[in-house]
Amino acid sequence: MMESVFTFYRKLVLSRPWLSVLFVLLVVGFFASKLPQLKLDASADSLVLEGDQALEYYREVSDRYATQEFVLVTYRPEEPLMSDVALERLAEMRDKLAAVDHVSGVTTILDVPLLDSPRVSLSQVTGGELPTLSSGKVDRQEALEEFTHSPLYKNLLTSADGQTTGLQVNLERDELYQRLLQKRETLREKAAAGELDEQGERELERAEAAFDAHAQIAAERMQTLVSSVRAVLEPYRDEATVFLGGVPMIASDMIRFVKSDLRSFGLGILAFIVLLLAVIFRHPLWVVLPLATCLLNATFMLGLLAFLDWRMTVISSNFVALLLIITLSICIHLVVRYRELADKRREDGQEALVDATVQQMFKPCLYTGLTTLVAFASLVISGIRPVIDFGWMMTIGVISAFVLTFVLVPAVLSLFKTPVRAADKDNSTAFTMRFAAVTENYGGAILSVAALMLLVSAYGATQLKVENRFIDYFHEDTEIYQGMETIDAELGGTIPLDVIIDAPSNQVADDGAFGDDFAAEDSAFADDFAADDGGFGDDFADEGGFGDDFGGASAAQSSYWFTVDGMRRISEVHDYLDGLEETGKVLSLATLYDLVNMIMGGGVDDLQLALVQRSLPEDVSGLLIDPYFSAEANEARITVRVMETSRTLERNELLKEVRRHLTEELGFEPERVHLTGMLVLYNNMLQSLFQSQILTLSAVFVAILLMFMILFRSLSLALIALAPNILAAGAVLGGMGLMGIPLDIMTITIAAITVGIGVDHAIHYVHRFKAEFPSDRNYVAAIYRCHGSIGKAMYYTAVIIIFGFSILALSNFTPSIYFGLLTGAAMFAALLGSLLLLPRLLILFKPLGKE
Repeated sequence: MMESVFTFYRKLVLSRPWLSVLFVLLVVGFFASKLPQLKLDASADSLVLEGDQALEYYREVSDRYATQEFVLVTYRPEEPLMSDVALERLAEMRDKLAAVDHVSGVTTILDVPLLDSPRVSLSQVTGGELPTLSSGKVDRQEALEEFTHSPLYKNLLTSADGQTTGLQVNLERDELYQRLLQKRETLREKAAAGELDEQGERELERAEAAFDAHAQIAAERMQTLVSSVRAVLEPYRDEATVFLGGVPMIASDMIRFVKSDLRSFGLGILAFIVLLLAVIFRHPLWVVLPLATCLLNATFMLGLLAFLDWRMTVISSNFVALLLIITLSICIHLVVRYRELADKRREDGQEALVDATVQQMFKPCLYTGLTTLVAFASLVISGIRPVIDFGWMMTIGVISAFVLTFVLVPAVLSLFKTPVRAADKDNSTAFTMRFAAVTENYGGAILSVAALMLLVSAYGATQLKVENRFIDYFHEDTEIYQGMETIDAELGGTIPLDVIIDAPSNQVADDGAFGDDFAAEDSAFADDFAADDGGFGDDFADEGGFGDDFGGASAAQSSYWFTVDGMRRISEVHDYLDGLEETGKVLSLATLYDLVNMIMGGGVDDLQLALVQRSLPEDVSGLLIDPYFSAEANEARITVRVMETSRTLERNELLKEVRRHLTEELGFEPERVHLTGMLVLYNNMLQSLFQSQILTLSAVFVAILLMFMILFRSLSLALIALAPNILAAGAVLGGMGLMGIPLDIMTITIAAITVGIGVDHAIHYVHRFKAEFPSDRNYVAAIYRCHGSIGKAMYYTAVIIIFGFSILALSNFTPSIYFGLLTGAAMFAALLGSLLLLPRLLILFKPLGKE
């Protein structure tokens, strides 16, 4: 079968080289024209687990409370915060930010109602006659005291020292996005339950296409908005310390850093490749041909992604660099083999040399491509959308690298009439021979070191953690790092967590329960107010609207949460969360309870709380009630901002402890307590990484072992070839554990990369060893010949990748640094495993029979 395939290949490619080259250029040119349409996905949805049930609940809560995304601006003027200059500048900044497209409003200390500067009466609160800092009728120092000590505003709008303030830039809620998302999810649920007919399937396809198209528009709009906000802030940086933060900004900046790295370090990597190819081969053809093949394949793949509207994320953006590795590896193996044959077969012409090169390298390269493909395809079972996309992209990229290289390189070489031979002797053979000498003379040491590495790697792998901090992705001198640090330290935290508590089922009020009690108390309550000496009663009498509400309140549904017992229960949760080291600002109905108690002087009862619920004006209710209470679901919501910079932050342990405390210590029934928010979704994704890593590695090694058995037709040889790859993957993962590098959505791909690259070395080496061994049936002699031939190609590939990707260590984006250094380490481990451990195992176990 292989012979018939090769015959077809000869007729299609080698016999028509000009046509083959032209066809490649036309295809790549077509897809290159699509490059301007290439998109990157910067949405926070790319950081969550695909199919996570918590994601559905998170969306329900977001829709119920009509939550808005926001970015936070920190402003620390050189002058005192309450000075005329600082406040005028703050007002100017607020107005400019409010004018940015898709900003729904800006919340600042200038606009929020003041309740204790001086203390207002409840009639003022219910009547909406509340002073603000911009009204000019308040004492600024009293206002500053309220901002720094009020249960509502402290650590939210101003820092504890009263010198830094925050501007919350609220973003318009994308209702179309929510509708399209809801429609897609509803149809997906029906499809999963088998309830969709053929028409329903088509409707699902349309719904997914519509959502994807709008999601891309929304992502681009978000990036534009963040850029516009930065442009507004830029002129103020000379007179104040200004930072920008928030979840949308984090997602946007991650993409911005990746784009910057692609531009800066992509060129640097290419320059390294050119330099090293020139040093190694010392011939223009062997520099231009591999480089052109790599660039054409990268262009083809990027154009294909654009053509298919397949968006790149922070993770999948690395696939370009890996594509260069894989394509370059195939090119180098072809070039090295051609040069060897050209040197040995002086009598052969160019056609015979190209034919022999392809014939000898086709099978091992095909199998390396298949095993590399399996390694990357294993990522599709991770359950994490950007990792799944990365797996599919690399799977297609491996196929395109193999096809393009075996079309372009042989076709270009066939255009030369005479063989392209080296002008001088290749001295690298002497270097690779030293590995063979070490293998022969220090076999015991190699096996001992390998066993020790295996033990250390196993221990290191047990130390792997999934906990990481977004802030650690960036250098300390970047704005995003400094902004997140400032927000966490002075303005209440970065990452949102919501605690939702359902009302107890036996105390859910309805029209005939609490409402009747309310009505029965009508006369007595009115008498109390009449008898009250100038306090709340006078305020009540003055407010006709509030009095009118009293009659209607008896008939309206009232909630358990607007009782003293309900408020106290919320306060218990609120105070507990507020006391945690990892949490920043906490807001809930307990804040309203504290404020009402402050205004009333304490002693608030159930009826007064019920009246407050119904009598607050819309703007005050929107600040104190609506974000923290749902009448429809009869649930209370406590919002927490978790400090991303906390050194003690372990998301999973924090969430477990919160749930444990609420159910065991505070006595809430488990079914009444729900945790949600981006913190929960991101934690669920991180926790899935351990299981995903085990599943993917297990699947990869089983699949590769089976492929080795098919290729080498020997179980013992397959196990020997697999050993260096297990050690290389273990060394990288164990090294990550020992060095404290967390397993996250970026580093989870390293194991697949290690196996995918390392397997290539093992296949090429064993395939060549099987060809060399029968000539004298001497294991040691065959190993020397393999090191002097295929060993050079392995060595060249490793050197280029290690040095080329080490340039990423200069990045400002920590995941790029990890990617570059870990890829280099994986390549180094795979090289040593294939040039030292693999041949030693061949000598030791003699899988091809006796010498």
